[in-house]
Amino acid sequence: MRDLSALPDLTIALVQTSLVWHDRQANLEHFELLLEQAQGADLIVLPEMFTTGFSMESATLAERENGPTHAWLQAQAAKYNAVITGSVIIQAADGSHRNRLLWARPDGEVLHYDKRHLFRMAGEHDHYTPGERQVQFELKGWRIRPLICYDLRFPVWSRDAQDTDLLLYTANWPGARRQHWNRLLPARAIENLCYVAAVNRVGTDGKGFAYTGDSQVLDFQGETLLSAGEADGVFQVILDAAELAAYRTRFPANLDADRFQFV
Repeated sequence: MRDLSALPDLTIALVQTSLVWHDRQANLEHFELLLEQAQGADLIVLPEMFTTGFSMESATLAERENGPTHAWLQAQAAKYNAVITGSVIIQAADGSHRNRLLWARPDGEVLHYDKRHLFRMAGEHDHYTPGERQVQFELKGWRIRPLICYDLRFPVWSRDAQDTDLLLYTANWPGARRQHWNRLLPARAIENLCYVAAVNRVGTDGKGFAYTGDSQVLDFQGETLLSAGEADGVFQVILDAAELAAYRTRFPANLDADRFQFV
């Protein structure tokens, strides 16, 4: 049985910033400057579609699976000796377009998660193919499960059946639904008995939608450990595995969780 209390602390850096609409190079250059402020973090999290903004122009903007942003993430992960992650518009090997989170490790390996729930109110389901599976990554012994934006609204998909230590959400969540974001994130932490880290953007996109940030990190009781508000910048927090282990021992509600299968 895994001894969660023996794991080292995990330092997370959340990068909350505005994005240049449909301009990959400008965004990558901007993030290069911000990443200098994230030195020392084990995990650096960027927003959803961080090279373009939340766009439905998938056919025009999609990169190949091993394209320039893939290479950029590999280089930055190696430079800062950290995992760097965020989602990008990708054309998969089968020709489909995916809203794909790339998980770039310092050793050069890049793993991925494809967004499952596509935001139909913006037509995302007409321009992208949904992911088929949950994934879980490991970092310093921590079990981390990434999800993307609209996934947050679906508790069954977020529900932990894999002893996850950290749920990770990357998003372009509009300010018009700010209250939903701030209420759903603590719920996911409480019901899954795990830490939650969530990164959103700020600024206004090319469609005129405003984003109010609220990137945050919550503990297993839904208590706020970090809140970025509407500020543009890099925000760091340290997660304590021993505290998580102790809480799960005191309050093992996960032992009574319902069993289910995805259809």
